[in-house]
Amino acid sequence: MVNQSFVSEFLLEEFSEVREMQIFHFLLFLVLYLATVTGNLLIISAVAFDRRLHTPMYFFLVNLAIQDLGSVSVIVPNSMANSLMNTRHISYSGCVAQVLLFVFFLVSDVSLLTVMAYDRYVAICNPLQYEKLMNKQACVHMIACVWITGLLCAVLHTGCTFATPFCSSVVKQFFCEIPQLLKLSCSGLNLKEIGAIVLSIFIESVCLFFIVVTYVYIFSAVLKMPSIQGRQKVFSTCLPHLIVISMLLLTGWFAYLSPMYSTTSQQDLSFAVIYSVVPPLLNPVIYSMRNKDMKIALSKLFALIKTSKKEIFHFLQ
Repeated sequence: MVNQSFVSEFLLEEFSEVREMQIFHFLLFLVLYLATVTGNLLIISAVAFDRRLHTPMYFFLVNLAIQDLGSVSVIVPNSMANSLMNTRHISYSGCVAQVLLFVFFLVSDVSLLTVMAYDRYVAICNPLQYEKLMNKQACVHMIACVWITGLLCAVLHTGCTFATPFCSSVVKQFFCEIPQLLKLSCSGLNLKEIGAIVLSIFIESVCLFFIVVTYVYIFSAVLKMPSIQGRQKVFSTCLPHLIVISMLLLTGWFAYLSPMYSTTSQQDLSFAVIYSVVPPLLNPVIYSMRNKDMKIALSKLFALIKTSKKEIFHFLQ
């Protein structure tokens, strides 16, 4: 972190130089951000207020919602502010913080999705051992490993990225993304960070392989179920899970390997939006909003909010 080099701030990429399009991007990101924040806050609130949801699956869902809130809040508000105020600036320390926090939440997200796949595997393929394998202590240890893994990877990537001086301050991305920062390095290829990226991709590949194998066992068990509704319920949850994790990892890999090959600015922007904004928006819908127990908990939460509003209104009168 000592070599702040020739730059004291960075200039981020604009989605458009046309003022009307900048306002459009601000409004679009505002809608996406509010939808993401609302969906994830509803999950956290519903689980907190309904004791029936105090189970390992919903415990993991709350942590996933926190991670999703964190990842979008690190990059989207700053991008919206830049579009609204027609500016591109971000300070050096702000860029460092953005890289650190975004990688932290992103890696934690992938790790947690792997843990959640294991949780579903135990629940469906080995239900008699579920309470023993997924007890409170085991769940806490898993979540601790998830957050610690995210923190260690974030520190490693941030340290390697900013260890070398930069010869340019123009980042061709709407946030401080590591692949675009690597292209600004005065020493050419940052071999330390490239090595860290390759190592991370290898670990994520192992996670994806584990998730796929886990769902193969889950699908095999589901196909033996006599209930058609039970099979449809599991498939409707597992298939979107696989789609989202695959989309997150594949687009992320393309983005982080971009320094090794030539890509256009529009491709980089598209990949960044897909892996950074879309999964946090879809996760509440896939994992919770279609869940019967979650719907019941949300209806109770809305009823409680409505009752509280009436009581406050009567009190003020």
